[in-house]
Amino acid sequence: MAAPLAAAPRGFDPARLARMDGLIQESIDRETLAGAVLYVSRDGVPARLQAFGWQDKEKGIRMSEDAIFRIASMSKAVTSVAVMILYEEGRFLLHDPVSKYIPAFANSVVAEPAPAGSPAGTTYVTVPARRPIQIRDLLTHTAGLTYGNGLALERYKAAGLHGWYLANKDETIGECINRLATLPLHGHPGESWQYGYGTDVLGYLVEVVSGQTLDRFIEERICRPLRMTDTSFFLPLEKASRLAPVYGLEKGTLTLREPTEKSDYVHGPRKCLSGGAGLLSTARDYGRFLQMLLNGGQLDGVRILSPKTVELMIANHTGDKFNRDTNAFGLGFWVNQDLGPHGELSSEGAYGWGSAYYPQYLVDPKEGVVSFFMTQLLPAGGLDLNRKLKVSVYQAIVD
Repeated sequence: MAAPLAAAPRGFDPARLARMDGLIQESIDRETLAGAVLYVSRDGVPARLQAFGWQDKEKGIRMSEDAIFRIASMSKAVTSVAVMILYEEGRFLLHDPVSKYIPAFANSVVAEPAPAGSPAGTTYVTVPARRPIQIRDLLTHTAGLTYGNGLALERYKAAGLHGWYLANKDETIGECINRLATLPLHGHPGESWQYGYGTDVLGYLVEVVSGQTLDRFIEERICRPLRMTDTSFFLPLEKASRLAPVYGLEKGTLTLREPTEKSDYVHGPRKCLSGGAGLLSTARDYGRFLQMLLNGGQLDGVRILSPKTVELMIANHTGDKFNRDTNAFGLGFWVNQDLGPHGELSSEGAYGWGSAYYPQYLVDPKEGVVSFFMTQLLPAGGLDLNRKLKVSVYQAIVD
């Protein structure tokens, strides 16, 4: 385990901040977590960039600060920023129909329960969508797209589009999305919050509008300017040893689920660029990305977005449709607009999201805080460490 940074930034009580370390170490000691990297900063000053436990328990490799992690849905924030870069350039409006750029969505239909008197075995019928899917719907997860679950589940399974994991597909994201567009939606656009393939559609939209593949666009327009040197969709062989294996907590037992030697991110087809769940990154890289957002779209003199664009991204775009982590959803992440309904330590205006591999990130403009930890745990077996760490960072703020 690396030593914590010597001095805590403004307003952090060092002893209280150390409680975060204790929570992570306790999970490792209880063998409910193999290892993790913790990142906390305030006003851009790091309070923690600290490795705990094991990167690979079986091989006896300790976790390191530069370990590489599959970040799954934490990719959504990066792809959303890519979309907003193009929006700022006047390439589209957020209320534009997606079909203007991806014509396969021109005639979307919605699966609805079959009415009484339908033929035996008919579970649903399709009806035309009440309005087209808009780009803004994709950013807010109100497009009617799930990860296949819903009335038309079997059609999604038959199309090879069930679940968020696309790294094993021997096809491009464009091929996936054009096939997705032929399947029924599970809600009318704009009418409900449903989590699913929306950000993958956005990734393909970036390709169509920019004329670049998604990996090249993100590298040239986000990663390279922000000096995010270890963020990519797939790993070169020379970096494979830094990829943390995936563990799972099942029935209280921590087991190896995906060793690096069998990872699609190293040895797979390396073709399907999932903007919704396909990126790899390090704690240092992702911390720089989130700090850029906290700074209103710039970092170290490099501007990615304007402050007004970031302001738009962290507004409530879903009214009362979202009530999961908080009570509002912006353009790519939850937003906390009211401490009462949230019911845990937080700030109004804080925002964030998480990963299927268990991490959750937090950006708090009011307190100037960026906080998250990286690990690879799927399934998590009911472990609540990720939520406790968000509480822990707030209890450490005393000024």
